[in-house]
Amino acid sequence: MSSATIRYAYLKGQTWLYRRNYPKEVADLLGQQALKQSLKTSDAKVARQRAAEVNTRYESTVEQVLSGAQSLPKPASRNAGDWSTPSEVALARLRASLQHSEPVRYQVKARSRLTVGQAAQQYLVLRQNELRPSGFKSVRYSVELFRSMYGTQKLVELTREEGRGFLSLIAQLSPNLGKSERTRELSLLAAVDWSKSGTTRITGRTQRRIWSQVNHWLGWCVYEGELEANPFTSVRFDAKIRHHPYAVPTDKEAKQLLGLNDPAIGKVLLMCLLSGMRSGEAAGLLREDLVTKGNLGHFFHVRPNRLRQLKTDAAERMVPVHSVLDTVLSELPASGPLFPDLTVNDVTKRFAHIRRALGFTSSETGRLL
Repeated sequence: MSSATIRYAYLKGQTWLYRRNYPKEVADLLGQQALKQSLKTSDAKVARQRAAEVNTRYESTVEQVLSGAQSLPKPASRNAGDWSTPSEVALARLRASLQHSEPVRYQVKARSRLTVGQAAQQYLVLRQNELRPSGFKSVRYSVELFRSMYGTQKLVELTREEGRGFLSLIAQLSPNLGKSERTRELSLLAAVDWSKSGTTRITGRTQRRIWSQVNHWLGWCVYEGELEANPFTSVRFDAKIRHHPYAVPTDKEAKQLLGLNDPAIGKVLLMCLLSGMRSGEAAGLLREDLVTKGNLGHFFHVRPNRLRQLKTDAAERMVPVHSVLDTVLSELPASGPLFPDLTVNDVTKRFAHIRRALGFTSSETGRLL
């Protein structure tokens, strides 16, 4: 069911949200453009009932504001010495009275009996059907790390102390976890213990990703009525985030890469350098993705296909084909996959080998593909 079937409500993810703009004069007085509120349900029938309740509050608020505004005294002269004019005082009182108006609240289920493990399992089953494999893998890893530590605890018994403890533990994890078979299924405590054998730790960016995914799960628990509020909202995330923008190879590095004419990934490498495509996008091209646009020439239509999905919906685009690639394309299959014997894993591993062989020391150059 589309969000258009419920007036002033729309479906975002698995939750219905309400939004209705205030009239301009009301918005000016309230200092906010619209009434926005989560309806805390994924059920359209329930959402319709709750939207009607919020609509009633909206109408009441507008009426109260307009009637209150009419009783406000005219503003004093700008030359008045007092910083707060009588009209501003009245307006402040009006806003204060409205702020104390309680929003429509929805009854949380009678003290949920779900454990952390059960709630996490329900969430992961749901997200598995919504996310692409790579995205779900990241979400599953984060939530299961938390579940491995607190899985037997009642969901409603979680406090900010568990959140602080979890943040402290993930900061001790090694970036090498998961690179070997024996470390992929470790619990959080076992992973921390294994990480002590090395000195490197995951970055603040990775910690924030894990933390935000666990909080997203707890937010879903609130929407589903299993929690009254996310207990981790007041837990401060202190890890420093260092941004590492993608680097462009120098002319010297590009010439070295192309000069190798690597028999395994040389053609893919050239295509990436001349088009800006990621290795997965280039290696997953089909002959049908090569389109002609009249006088404009040839383009790669980067889009999801039977070989691979894209990282995001925004990644779908048209990429002009550089004239140098005409010869390369003529040597590739006339139908189906352009690189039938290559996977993105093959490309990235081979590129890492080439980078080491050429002595490229910049870690950013290693992220080009």
